Amino acid sequence: MAGVDPGFWRHRRVFMTGHTGFKGAWLVLWLSKLGARIHGLALPPHTCPSLFALCAEKLSANVYGDVADPALVLRALAKCEPEIVIHMAAQALVRPSYADPLGTFATNVMGTANVLQAVRSVPSVRAVIIVTSDKVYENDGKDHAYVEADRLGGHDPYSTSKACAELVTSSFRRCFYDSDCRIATARAGNVIGGGDWSPFRIVRDVVEAYEAGLPVALRYPQAVRPWQHVLDPLAGYLMLAQAMVAAPASAPSALNFGPDLESCRPVSELVEALSQRWGGRPAWQPDNGPHVKEAPLLKLDAALAQQSIGWRPLLAFGKAVEWTADWYDSYWKGGDLRAVIDRQIEEFSQSAVV
Repeated sequence: MAGVDPGFWRHRRVFMTGHTGFKGAWLVLWLSKLGARIHGLALPPHTCPSLFALCAEKLSANVYGDVADPALVLRALAKCEPEIVIHMAAQALVRPSYADPLGTFATNVMGTANVLQAVRSVPSVRAVIIVTSDKVYENDGKDHAYVEADRLGGHDPYSTSKACAELVTSSFRRCFYDSDCRIATARAGNVIGGGDWSPFRIVRDVVEAYEAGLPVALRYPQAVRPWQHVLDPLAGYLMLAQAMVAAPASAPSALNFGPDLESCRPVSELVEALSQRWGGRPAWQPDNGPHVKEAPLLKLDAALAQQSIGWRPLLAFGKAVEWTADWYDSYWKGGDLRAVIDRQIEEFSQSAVV
């Protein structure tokens, strides 16, 4: 596995949406280490604390606004004149999509269309990655790992909106783009890592329960998810962009980035693994109240990513938990949080070269 190529990204102009979020902040930090010139369009950080505000805000040229505004998207893209576009902006949570389905569709569907439409007017762009989700597949509840050719669909508004984003991307690709600019979608599993304070995310729930000295309440403790450290899918996005520029004819139009099957575990096991790192705290208890429907089982097959671009997950479940716990340990102790991330990126990058 050749991994992420620093020479490719040095001085490369990159336009990101959603860069103020958890995954976006990690990608800004990584691209900055690689020497890229980063421009971002996103809403201001919606949590306090915020990983972006703590570690990444000064590393990119920032425009704050909504991807649902087509004129704003076009202005921001045209000013940057990027070569690579990575669209990550999203309403990224299942439960809020029930409370605001129209807002979810506006952001996830029309936001994607706005980015793709804007790119048509910016000739410098050579590759566009649309980040969707592992939840784009029509989940039948059976114990198998989804592949890229499986049927798209969704039960909840979030999953459906992401499946729609896949269809929007396919339509734009077929109708409006030629070989000068490649477009692909990236479907990643459930990510963990330091600095995720987004509501309704399991790591935030565990951290807050630990700080409060209370057990964490789990809605679906036996729900199985493809857990992976945030660096694994981000490496996939970067390697996919490299392939789209270097070998555009052979780069896939959609790829799964998921962990090995050993890392597909129940939510309760993730909580227990984090608790073991923190002296047995917090324990967990079932939350028996009424809850919106969520898929009981979700796994991804990432064989195509390995075959086509040489990507494979590098961090096993235990290592992903360890690095996540280490970051929060440093946060609680007042440590240098960016140094922790830089160290993890460096160690990850070294292990990628075999």
